[in-house]
Amino acid sequence: MSVTDNPQSSGARSAFSGFSLKREAERYALVLAWLALFCVFGAMLPETFLKWRTISSMLGSQAVLVVLALAILVPLTSGDFDLSAASALVFGAMFVAVSDVNWGWGVGWSVVVVLVIGALIGAVNAFFVLYFRIHSLIVTLGLGTFLNGMTLWISDSRTVAGVSMDLVEVVVIQRLFGVPLAFYYGLAVALIMWWALEYTIAGRKLLFVGRGREVARLNGISVDRVRAMSFVSSGVLSVLAGVLYAGMTGSADPTSGLSLLLPAFAAAFLGATAIYPGRFNPIGTLVGVYFLITGITGLTMLGADAFVQSLFYGGALIVAVSLSQLVRKRQPQNFG
Repeated sequence: MSVTDNPQSSGARSAFSGFSLKREAERYALVLAWLALFCVFGAMLPETFLKWRTISSMLGSQAVLVVLALAILVPLTSGDFDLSAASALVFGAMFVAVSDVNWGWGVGWSVVVVLVIGALIGAVNAFFVLYFRIHSLIVTLGLGTFLNGMTLWISDSRTVAGVSMDLVEVVVIQRLFGVPLAFYYGLAVALIMWWALEYTIAGRKLLFVGRGREVARLNGISVDRVRAMSFVSSGVLSVLAGVLYAGMTGSADPTSGLSLLLPAFAAAFLGATAIYPGRFNPIGTLVGVYFLITGITGLTMLGADAFVQSLFYGGALIVAVSLSQLVRKRQPQNFG
């Protein structure tokens, strides 16, 4: 009897096939849920929800949230939290607006300087977390509050309008295939992060540190350096989200961007259940953002009250964290 005729071999192949099918279904469950949600609202609101104007608006308007979610994803991958990310976003947007409109720096120099400030914000977080061994939740919450005060100070607690049209043009006015360029910026950041995590030494070290710091240290990885760079990367990406925010609105408000922190965390944890279940990943986070915004847009078009948005985001975060922890416990300790 040949190997192919062996019933035990057939049973093994069947079990392996079932396992693979289950794993693939788990990987793409969030994508399928997103498509199902889109189809439900499309069937309920065919005259509005399925219009290209609505779809392009959903894609282009969420670039800020995408980049912010990717910013907090980096320290999450190493096992840290960055609660200062939304405050850094608001400060970055305000700094660009104030330096361009009030100080006359020009938008180009304003963007360059604010990216440097973002790296400094991340370095300050890293210093207090790693040198004094304070939990990242406490440090980043404190620095975020400090940044809120700085934002109110440099803006005199007022909205600053009149950001250079050069920035507005390259963020929201110019379009590709009918979608604002802001969408492609967020997509580019997600793809670059995916490539870095999958194919660079620094990205693999970040994943190892997130899986187990002691094991990573015993394997010769400088854990503190990896964690420090994750905070710096988060700071830069957070203020980059602020630059996009200023470009999309043509202004900066001292408080409005703070509300993005909750949906950003919800998207990051939702993303940890998809594509690479059990670990935070940029492609899953991208899907998570658009799953959330599809639900919010559909509910808004159905006439839901404003409080439903808070219920949806809060509930999504609780469910996402629960699911990501369940999936993480079941996954083997690898990075594939």
